[in-house]
Amino acid sequence: MQVNIKTLDGKDAGVQDLPVDIFSLDPRKDLLHRCVRWQLAKRRAGTHDTQTRSEVSRTSKKMYKQKGTGRARHGSGRVVQFRGGAPAFGPHVRDHAHGLPKKVRALALKHALSSKVKEASFFLLDQAVLSEPKTAMLKSFLAKEGIQNALIVGGTVLDANFQKAAQNLKNISVLPVVGINVYDILRRHVLILTVDAVSALEARFS
Repeated sequence: MQVNIKTLDGKDAGVQDLPVDIFSLDPRKDLLHRCVRWQLAKRRAGTHDTQTRSEVSRTSKKMYKQKGTGRARHGSGRVVQFRGGAPAFGPHVRDHAHGLPKKVRALALKHALSSKVKEASFFLLDQAVLSEPKTAMLKSFLAKEGIQNALIVGGTVLDANFQKAAQNLKNISVLPVVGINVYDILRRHVLILTVDAVSALEARFS
């Protein structure tokens, strides 16, 4: 499978062969859904917490005698029925993460990459490098290609000027190839990979 390589000047820089086993799969929604749920659950803080009956600062003495008052039978004032009492079944600090096999994660990443190629929402850059940290340079390239929402994946080390230039652009994300993930690929409309990123992905899945 061959894709044209573009430069930041909008010119053609040759053709790149993409590995079929990574970029030409038939995307499976169930795999993508599982991986996105795994990612979002893993990044949840889980720090929400409410007091239990034992933690509420209130007397546990019986409020009034058991019989003869005509009212309901009550003991402690710490229960949920009374103002200032502890909530019933409130949230507590916990880890929301759940497991997902490495092979499933790797396969989901391949399917996410293939989905962008299949949708024709895929571009290949020769390199993500700028001589100056000027947003206008990157903005002009994106405008020429009609791109308003994209994920740009560079090599193992990002160019500092390119990274600074992209920070001022709305809906444009930049990641090194080691940080590529299913959620960020799917949440952006267009995927832009550099030649170095493709080579790194080939080595990763080989």
